[in-house]
Amino acid sequence: MATTKRFILSIDGGGMRGLIPLRVLEALEGRLTLAGVELPMHRLFDLMCGSSTGGLIAAGLAAPRIETGQAGNPSHLRGEAAATLGELRRFFEEDARSLLTHSLGKRLSRFVTNPLGVFDERYDSRPLEQLLKDRFGWTSMQSALTHLLLTGYDIEHRRTLLMGTVPTGAGTRPDDYYIWQATRGALAAPSFLEPARVDNLTLGRQETIIDGSIVHADPVLVAYSAARQLGWAPRDIVILSLGVGRAPDRAIDPAEAENWGAHGWMLPSNGAPVWSILTSAQSEGIADAAALMFNEMNGPTYIRIDGLVPAEAEDWDNARPGNLLLLNGAADRIIRDHAQVLDRLAAIMAATLAGDDTLCNDPADVAAA
Repeated sequence: MATTKRFILSIDGGGMRGLIPLRVLEALEGRLTLAGVELPMHRLFDLMCGSSTGGLIAAGLAAPRIETGQAGNPSHLRGEAAATLGELRRFFEEDARSLLTHSLGKRLSRFVTNPLGVFDERYDSRPLEQLLKDRFGWTSMQSALTHLLLTGYDIEHRRTLLMGTVPTGAGTRPDDYYIWQATRGALAAPSFLEPARVDNLTLGRQETIIDGSIVHADPVLVAYSAARQLGWAPRDIVILSLGVGRAPDRAIDPAEAENWGAHGWMLPSNGAPVWSILTSAQSEGIADAAALMFNEMNGPTYIRIDGLVPAEAEDWDNARPGNLLLLNGAADRIIRDHAQVLDRLAAIMAATLAGDDTLCNDPADVAAA
């Protein structure tokens, strides 16, 4: 973008609750359309960063779209993203239900080699991997249409991974990955999907990745650090941080927890309590810390949009139609509660695209709308 303001999109991880930030982006897109701005998200945001399904959304909006030509060879569609908001919404509302089904054959085969494996309710990752290959092809992170960052954790080399286009802290080029593999790694939530084997194209080795939500459930500080690494001044940065909803009413029965044991704390049929607690507490803590830190600085403009979801809608893998109704209802309430913020943000983005940055002179202005 040829303006002084730098717009950043940061999306939390949360499995099926990723439908909520997606709906918020649709609401923002609608407001921009009314303001006469009809541009794809990669033309609006200078950097997109996401964890888990937030990473899937970011990758879909930032990766180049591919098509298969007459000779069967894939080619990029110039300037078009791999997915629209509508296509991503169909993923949550239609594709996810078939992907998040238990594979009886896989569970039986695991039982032969590991009798305890029958209690592990992880899903077969092959259908998801095929969907990602079909959508992203074999394009690499460096082909992204805007700056892109997906979070992961390399369990072999015990290091946090920020897979994307942003230079490292030492100023060197980042390691490159295939977009579909990086997205698969970002989605590899322990106990739900097995770790992902991804090709590090720069180092010429394979790495084993799990969901980056384990360390960055809310990746807003990752996104801000990346922006600074790119040389963007704090005063020029506008961050839209989208949560996936909190479920404070989902209590854990102490009597049940006493009898779970180590396995029960990670069992998906229990809602994977330790994973749920870890990611929700992390996300809330990071959001609070970011708000305090950014408010004390001379910029950036920090906009956090989040809200509540029903207790029964918190599960990472609940793709049933009834739960989609609950999530869409929660999204409606969150959009309504942040209507003025979205109105103001759309106005600022439209004005900035027109070359007028004056609407965003006060870092607290948008968040206070």
